[in-house]
Amino acid sequence: MFRKIVTAIVVVPLAAVIIAFAVANRETVTVSFDPFSSTSPAYAATLPLFAVILLVLIIGVVVGGVAAWIRQSKWRRTARQLDGEIRTLRAELDAIRRRFAVSEPAAAAPPETSFFDPTIRPALPPPVP
Repeated sequence: MFRKIVTAIVVVPLAAVIIAFAVANRETVTVSFDPFSSTSPAYAATLPLFAVILLVLIIGVVVGGVAAWIRQSKWRRTARQLDGEIRTLRAELDAIRRRFAVSEPAAAAPPETSFFDPTIRPALPPPVP
């Protein structure tokens, strides 16, 4: 529920800003992809300015996400390898328990050698009048 409220608080103003930006920047611009000929480019697109800016923003987010995903591949590979080792070790442990008929050990009691004993209360001096 809290997540939905926060999402609404963020998304509604963001949508209003994007709509206001689009309405304010409706003028068409020509985007040329030919660096050698500005008068008659090989490929040019005429789009509204807000569409060009939003398209560049979306491309930037996608490129950043792909770069982060590639950069994290080492950690995902390590996690997969460790997960495989854990599965193998658990299977070995289950086989050993079945072989020797060892049941799960009971929950161990906390050690009694503790520096703090909640049952002992220190003696306080009498209050000074």
